[in-house]
Amino acid sequence: MLHNSLLVAHIAVLGYWLGSELVINSTFRYVSYGAGMPIAERSRLMEHVMDVDQHVRYALVLQFGLGLALAMRMGWLPGGMAGAWTAGVFAAAWLVLVEITHRQRHAPLGERLAALDRGLRYLVMAGLVAAAVAALSGLLATPAWVAWKLLLFAGVMACGVGIRFALIEWFASWRALMGSGGGETHEATLRRGYWQATSILIGLWVLIGAIVVMSVARPV
Repeated sequence: MLHNSLLVAHIAVLGYWLGSELVINSTFRYVSYGAGMPIAERSRLMEHVMDVDQHVRYALVLQFGLGLALAMRMGWLPGGMAGAWTAGVFAAAWLVLVEITHRQRHAPLGERLAALDRGLRYLVMAGLVAAAVAALSGLLATPAWVAWKLLLFAGVMACGVGIRFALIEWFASWRALMGSGGGETHEATLRRGYWQATSILIGLWVLIGAIVVMSVARPV
């Protein structure tokens, strides 16, 4: 019963994740191309984008925790039931960090928490790659398709980080616009930043699609 519940949740979170991404991208485009929109309304919509972005963060952490727990329960990764419960506790703690970071994003504490969250993501990505390489080289008794899923998920996380880096210039121009109230140079930067982030997002979706194919086909 527990295994089936985890499996259903694992699948449901994927739909939740992709749906959230689509809503964010659509609204973000509206903001990026909203040069004629009143500043107050545009700012309110951007706050909405940041709020909805939380759902993507939730989904990533949930997929990581659920996927790891399922793999350990099935014996595809070492750890067994104890490891599965540890993965669940870790994911729950990470979710709390994500939520507090969002709520404190306008405070000095938010910057420190965001740095902690980024560092945690880098550690998780490194762990996923290390486990995948160990499995593919025969050091772990892990099916090859599971190892490739670990690598692909690390790639998904890397895309998320890449989107944040791609938007550094976007946010600099956004702050300038909120202060000055206009400027075609800044507007052009917003439009360009939208497409740069979207191109990485498309790559993220492709990787998620590849993960689904691996899960269904399970090639040796």
